[in-house]
Amino acid sequence: MTVDAVVVGAGLRGMLSYGMRAEEAGVRFVAVVEPIASRRAAFAAAHGLAPDRCFASVDDWLAAPGAPFAPAALVATPDREHVAPTLAALAAGCHVLLEKPMAPSLAECRQLVAAADAAGRQLHVCHVMRYSPVFRTIHEVVASGRLGRIVSIDHRENVDARHMAHSYVRGAYRREDGSNPMLLAKSCHDLDLLAWLLGDDEVVRVASFGSLAHFRAESVGPEIPARCTDGCPIEPECTFSAIRAYAPEHPVDHPEIALLTQLFPLSDPATFDRASRLDALRTSPYGRCAYRCDNDVVDHQVVAMETRSGATIAFTMQGHSHQEGRTLRIDGTLATLRAAITEVDPEVSIHRHGSDEHEVLDLGEHGRSDLGHSGGDLGVLRAFAASLAGAGEGLSTDARTSLESHLLGWAAEEARRRGTVVEVASLR
Repeated sequence: MTVDAVVVGAGLRGMLSYGMRAEEAGVRFVAVVEPIASRRAAFAAAHGLAPDRCFASVDDWLAAPGAPFAPAALVATPDREHVAPTLAALAAGCHVLLEKPMAPSLAECRQLVAAADAAGRQLHVCHVMRYSPVFRTIHEVVASGRLGRIVSIDHRENVDARHMAHSYVRGAYRREDGSNPMLLAKSCHDLDLLAWLLGDDEVVRVASFGSLAHFRAESVGPEIPARCTDGCPIEPECTFSAIRAYAPEHPVDHPEIALLTQLFPLSDPATFDRASRLDALRTSPYGRCAYRCDNDVVDHQVVAMETRSGATIAFTMQGHSHQEGRTLRIDGTLATLRAAITEVDPEVSIHRHGSDEHEVLDLGEHGRSDLGHSGGDLGVLRAFAASLAGAGEGLSTDARTSLESHLLGWAAEEARRRGTVVEVASLR
């Protein structure tokens, strides 16, 4: 069965992460709401939408005869623009799948949950990692009791340094006042995973440390210009050269960097040839030196947590990695689980205490996946469709559950800024 939906926001997530997987997930997009004309047209062409199903604003969409056209809406707007379209879609009678993070404040997150309750509609957050085969396998192992009682978790999100420069130094998530703190913008997936793995064992105390250590003006000398196109003396060998990242002379043999190259700049597909890209870099935020930007989000952070049972968790997010991926170690009273989760070749193993042997888990045909969050992008869309259709396995979380990961994020930010330990009950 196919579920009809309207996409609100046809950027990277709406157009590619979900739009390209819609048919496979059992979703049919019947209308698009997107203020940028080129993106709106590209989405319409990809999904065969007539002009009367293409809208520049939510108001235009809901004012159209016959609106909302579908029982569901996918809201994939920029971080700071989640609340208004979600409230409008709920009020119009739509069930909503909302891109993470929910909102830029805890109060607005609670407002969204209350609105969904009042409207009697489903509201789910795209915590896609829950729906990747590798993390589902890890959750099944923990829930089965094979590890015993969980005593310690060490989880790392390792952000490729060039991804860090693209999204969190030059890009849309570089400033808190334009998106969210790094921990919410990048790592609320991970905080949600930890809450999911812990189950009823709630986090009660949080401490955190982190800063913007490297991507700042003090890291380079005065001879380095504001833009990579301004004759920078170190541009040819600089790791963060915008020219080599977005306008390379030859194809890039690196899947993530090749993807960034293909997507620059997202707002205008007309700049796909190299000459146009070079010209765009002279004015685009993506052409700026990675050390001369107006970014203020941290580039590394560690969060220490303690649960009600006394289990301890250490979570590290850092943007200085040679490779994108996550690493995880869960120590229980019976065994230890270790996982290295990359997009290409994840591995999960269990080491039983008192034995030199270990088991490498069979992740099946879905163990290897594309760049869609280890299969999670497809998984969450498919689960959303199943939840609405009442067929198959639906979503394992709703917006009220997702509040927990956001709450932990703000608790960690409060702890980092104040240099103190935060009792989470004060926020719950």
